[in-house]
Amino acid sequence: MFFWDNTMILLIPAMILAFYAQSKVTSTFERYLRVPARSGMTGADVARGILRQSGIDDVSVQIQGGKLSDYYDPRRKVLKLSSDVYNGRSLAALGVAAHECGHAIQHDVGYIPLALRSTIVPVAGFGSQMAFPLFFMGFLFRADTLMTLGILLFSAAVIFQLITLPVEYNASNRAVAILERHGFIETSELGPVKAVLGAAALTYVAATMMSVMQLLRLVILAGGRRNRR
Repeated sequence: MFFWDNTMILLIPAMILAFYAQSKVTSTFERYLRVPARSGMTGADVARGILRQSGIDDVSVQIQGGKLSDYYDPRRKVLKLSSDVYNGRSLAALGVAAHECGHAIQHDVGYIPLALRSTIVPVAGFGSQMAFPLFFMGFLFRADTLMTLGILLFSAAVIFQLITLPVEYNASNRAVAILERHGFIETSELGPVKAVLGAAALTYVAATMMSVMQLLRLVILAGGRRNRR
């Protein structure tokens, strides 16, 4: 069967890592969400302070619902923070807010990997939606062209994930440096902040590993289908 065959074993390590990463980021965030930052500042305060210190005056900071739903929108130049981060005065809140500011700074300075990621978002989104249906139809009807097209489309999603890794790690590195340099946190508070951002980064590693293994699986399935003719 296409959805369950011997190639599924390739996905097991990625699935295990994804489960661990999600558990790790949730537990780490919850742990340091209860540890107040000595500065007494909220995530929103820190975000606006970092943007101001970085000379960025055209990015707004807004609150939104959800948990760990924080992101920076480069098209609208808006930094969206979940309520736990926006109103929170914890080390977890400050770390996440600073990380998203890292993306705003990347955008402001023209960080190339971020620009590349933004450019391929439409292609990657279309590819992730259409790759498997096209591949499955090609696999079912022995249509090499459809299988190849599905693989190529999914490759765009894999490239997106690969580019995302340096973007996220760079944003976290910028966040840690800025928090300490401008006095938003004390040196003794760096460990917890790094723990929160490190756990979050692991989820991107897991997603990338899953995408790469899925692509390898498609290639193996396509090759096996052609060889059975």
